Amino acid sequence: MDDMRIYVVAGRAMSLGIFAALAGCVSSADPVAYSGLTSSSYLRPNSRDNALNYPYLYTTQIDWRKYRRVIVEPVTIYRGPDNQFGDMAENDRAALASYMQTQFEQRLRTRYELAQAPDPTAFRVKLTITGAATNKPVIGTLSRFDIAGGAYNGIQAVRGGEGSLTGSILYAVDIYDAQTNRLIYASISKQYPNPYDIAASIGPLDAAMAGVRNGAESLIGQLK
Repeated sequence: MDDMRIYVVAGRAMSLGIFAALAGCVSSADPVAYSGLTSSSYLRPNSRDNALNYPYLYTTQIDWRKYRRVIVEPVTIYRGPDNQFGDMAENDRAALASYMQTQFEQRLRTRYELAQAPDPTAFRVKLTITGAATNKPVIGTLSRFDIAGGAYNGIQAVRGGEGSLTGSILYAVDIYDAQTNRLIYASISKQYPNPYDIAASIGPLDAAMAGVRNGAESLIGQLK
């Protein structure tokens, strides 16, 4: 019995040690004010409550109610030397770009009419994926149930942070008045699923795709 107790304690200690060590390095890279973006000179560190997901931001005094239509440009993949894709395959980057196009158009369509040409009631959205991280197979899901991993993810869930060994999506949003071509909003965003969204922890791109959906929903909330 004593031997069994020793093994259990040792196993728990090992688990705690592993995930305590992982807690400091599980998060994917934080975005930067990417130098190759048209809006990079406008962006400033964000001091608002949403800084965790929008570390860089540029806003103007604008009455969003004047807009009834939106032009969504094709999503582009950032190629600058400061991109944060790591060794992500090109086909995965393309898959994320295609998914982002669909999700943002669908969400914007709930409030605005999709347009092809500029007019006084339209704004133009340019989306650029600047980086992404994939889920860590199996262990990322298991970390939601481990004692230490569960504790870490619980803290992250409360503070709106990302979970352990979870993927994410990094991207830029530039919004222009479609008629004047004036930049009226820009942001760098990092989006990821809730740490306890188990479904988003399974496939390699599931977390990044969940981040895309969260980002599309969040953008609608800011256009007011």
